[in-house]
Amino acid sequence: MAKNIPITKIGEFALIERFRKQLKTDSSVIVGSGDDCAVLEFNRDSYLLFTCDTIVEGIDFTGKTPPYLIGRKSLALSLSDIAACAGIARYALVTLGLPKKSSLRKIKEISRGIFDLAKKYQVNIVGGDVSCAKQLFIDTSVLGTVEKKSLVLRKGAKKGDIIFVSGKLGGSIKGKHLKFTPRIKEARFLVKNFKLNSMIDISDGLIQDLAHILKLSRAGAFLYEELIPLAKQAFNIDDALYAGEDFELLFTLSLGQARKLNAMKKKFPFWPIGEIVEQKYGLRLVDKKGRDKILKIKGFRHF
Repeated sequence: MAKNIPITKIGEFALIERFRKQLKTDSSVIVGSGDDCAVLEFNRDSYLLFTCDTIVEGIDFTGKTPPYLIGRKSLALSLSDIAACAGIARYALVTLGLPKKSSLRKIKEISRGIFDLAKKYQVNIVGGDVSCAKQLFIDTSVLGTVEKKSLVLRKGAKKGDIIFVSGKLGGSIKGKHLKFTPRIKEARFLVKNFKLNSMIDISDGLIQDLAHILKLSRAGAFLYEELIPLAKQAFNIDDALYAGEDFELLFTLSLGQARKLNAMKKKFPFWPIGEIVEQKYGLRLVDKKGRDKILKIKGFRHF
């Protein structure tokens, strides 16, 4: 019998782990819970990618957020997950939870934000659901595909790998979290030209998301403060490390592949920010004076 413990005492990731332990899947599930997407058998050459995301008023946007951007963000989140596994998004289901006072004009703008992004990425909206709710929320479920040879997961980082990000970090709260570009094109460019060992998108903060890679890869990492690209809107280095919702790709590849990538950086801008080391070193930041310190694993958590 479950104890009557508030979920705030357990925390988001421990709560997810409790659910994960109950999951039983068959052989058609290549990767279940624990990565950016579930990976499912499809055909001889490709896998299906399956992901979902929910945004809620008061958590992911406010009552003053333009409805168009609310709709856009709801789909962009799931497209970013598809990008993190190097796939192509194909189909989406959208569920709207609407307060009774919602205006038709607002719903039309939310829909326009969803449909415009879907058109840009050639995603078919194939259905969904509508329900009454105390506050506005949107849930999107996206199905995509990826060639078996191109799939990249969170696990797989190796000692000596160079850590890269696909864009500047920090200051997302000033607008980027509503207007970010899902890095599908960048991810596809990477897997077509390089051998990536691990990848994730930065949703909950650079440090927290890198920690997911390190845990699954049984590795440690050194980050170099002078190499971390700060967005103009970033408040400081801590903002870039912990704030989250940048939705840039965070990936690792061997030193040889990293040199090759740097030689092609005119195609897409990618920034090397650190290296993968043995697990015993943990996750450390080397500051601009060459001093290193162990970083606390923190970032955005719902509970």
